[in-house]
Amino acid sequence: MAQLKITLRKSAAHRLPEQRKMVKEFGLNRVNSSVIKPDDAATRGVIFKLAHLVTVEEIKD
Repeated sequence: MAQLKITLRKSAAHRLPEQRKMVKEFGLNRVNSSVIKPDDAATRGVIFKLAHLVTVEEIKD
């Protein structure tokens, strides 16, 4: 299964509270911080909601 590297490119400050909560739950603390998550439906759903704040790269196993 492929994994996704998600990098926070814009600050979550002054965004909707649910968007700030999703960024924090993803483990993205600061701009340019990255996390690796599995490529599943739940992860894709959060990425869809945060598309304007993050960049995504696919990591092949």
